[in-house]
Amino acid sequence: MPKPSLQPRRALKSTIALTLLLSIALGAVTAASAATLTVTFTGLKTLTGSVMMSLSASPEAWDGKAPPTDRRKIPADAAAVTATFADLKPGTYAVRAFHDIDGDGKLNTNPFGMPTEPYAFSNNAHGSMGPASWGDAVFTVTDGDNRQTIDID
Repeated sequence: MPKPSLQPRRALKSTIALTLLLSIALGAVTAASAATLTVTFTGLKTLTGSVMMSLSASPEAWDGKAPPTDRRKIPADAAAVTATFADLKPGTYAVRAFHDIDGDGKLNTNPFGMPTEPYAFSNNAHGSMGPASWGDAVFTVTDGDNRQTIDID
């Protein structure tokens, strides 16, 4: 009786090895396309409460018509505080934040609706009779490490 051929087994082993190599290569490409964003808030004058921030990836999220990409509550325990977002998809983002000095979780306002707690937007953008626009606050996040410094006053 003739011996069974080893060629089908070798072909199977080669296919498995190739599949594993492709999986590893694709994983490396996926990992390389992940971005990290570090946002630093400077100019905190009162070291109480927290910096409340939201990160938006679209004009709809910026306008409150869709959920933000992420929200953070950062203890205001230094004149400059940071938040880091890992594994972001490269693209456009904008940040809005306020220094919740009294810790009530809300941006306090006067009777005319003007904020009484410090607030800020990415790119240090300013609004006119309201928040900064998406167009003024938007910035691009690329593969790798990205930084945004915002003066909150």
